[in-house]
Amino acid sequence: RMWTALLLLGLAVLLLYVRRTRRRNEPPLDKGMIPWLGHALEFGKDAAKFLTRMKQKHGDIFTVRAAGQYITVLLDSNCYDAVLSDVVLLDQTSYAQVLMKRIFSLNLPSHNPESEKRRAEIHFQGTALTQLCSSMQNNLQHLVTPSEMGLKVSEWKKDGLFNFCYGLLFKTGYLTVFGAEKNNSAALAEIYEAFRQFDKILPKLARTTVNKEEKQIASSAREKLWKWLTPTHLDRKSEHQSWLGNYVQQLQDEGVDAETQRRAMLLQLWVTHGNTGPAAFWLLGYLLTHPEALRAVREEIQGGKHLRLEERQKNTPVFDSVLSETLRLTAAALITREVKQDKKIHLSNGQEYQLRRGDRLCVFPFISPQMDPQIHQQPEMFQFDRFLNADGTEKKDFFKDGVRVKCPSVPWGTKDNLCPGRQFAISVRSHLNAKLPLVYPSRYGFGILQPAGDLEIRYRIRS
Repeated sequence: RMWTALLLLGLAVLLLYVRRTRRRNEPPLDKGMIPWLGHALEFGKDAAKFLTRMKQKHGDIFTVRAAGQYITVLLDSNCYDAVLSDVVLLDQTSYAQVLMKRIFSLNLPSHNPESEKRRAEIHFQGTALTQLCSSMQNNLQHLVTPSEMGLKVSEWKKDGLFNFCYGLLFKTGYLTVFGAEKNNSAALAEIYEAFRQFDKILPKLARTTVNKEEKQIASSAREKLWKWLTPTHLDRKSEHQSWLGNYVQQLQDEGVDAETQRRAMLLQLWVTHGNTGPAAFWLLGYLLTHPEALRAVREEIQGGKHLRLEERQKNTPVFDSVLSETLRLTAAALITREVKQDKKIHLSNGQEYQLRRGDRLCVFPFISPQMDPQIHQQPEMFQFDRFLNADGTEKKDFFKDGVRVKCPSVPWGTKDNLCPGRQFAISVRSHLNAKLPLVYPSRYGFGILQPAGDLEIRYRIRS
């Protein structure tokens, strides 16, 4: 009986393998050599390398199989906005629900991301943004005092740049966004350590490739963070006027119980803190390893000292170019949608393709436009003035095959799906006054890339 069952299972797998064929007007289909599994291993190991190879083989659109799922990858950046604007036939919530369950042990079936986005935008612009940035600056200044750093004035200390940036930005952001001002240095260190343990395993949780030990580490880290993220550990003053308070209120309005609310806090902790530290690392790392760029940024800052703070922040084209170039090289999120009904899409060259119901659609801006050699010459190289015109103003016009590229870099998402906290994230960078390590290839698809090593630095507190 066992052999009969195995034979039937094998036949079922084989049938699944041969059943899918490319229909008329569908993208090129590449199922891979392994039945059912397809390209899953290569996709998960290094998405950028794999999808670059597929692009060279098939062009700007193709369908691959990965662990039984068929994924259409779209790499024509000039049609991203038009295609992704259809939020009815291209659903953004289904796969998000899958990832929330896998990564955060969180189930929010009735949650409305569009409503959450609208609420968030209120708190990340205008007066609210100004207050948030002021709080961020105050918390950062507190954390870099000699007593908090455990340093005497002018005493040198060694550290890894990634560890330094991630730890400092996480603690600063935690105090700012979660209003947990009563947490002392020891508590912050414990929270950060649990967060880093969890964050290191996050890609494997998403792909369900964790081993037994990693699963236990992730579970323990989640439990610790859930404990810290309960209302009794957070500063709840003015909660209904804060982004956090409004988010909790939205969950309550949707009938979410207290335990699920607590788990949802961990999701928001990672969303708001998972990219700032790594982004600061790459930004400072590129400056420290490119003297010309560092010199140009310093001259710009020195030249603007006579301006008011608000004017200084608006008149930093060199620094803005450095930031844009850093994000071009390191922002590598996958934008995923579920195809709810058969759908026709148009590429920017006028070609039509049919998407099949039940498939997934993925957009990967890291490959196109960010690393496209037809848009950016020597795209793998850091060029601090890539986003500057000859007269020192911001460069906005980039071209491919004689056609203007709508977005030469997409670190904040597409037109209708922009990160609501992008202005706050940009503001954070201005408060942080060898050879860089390679990236962890498994982090492609999960926001800002992380290094496979670190860059050793020495730092001190100036008198």
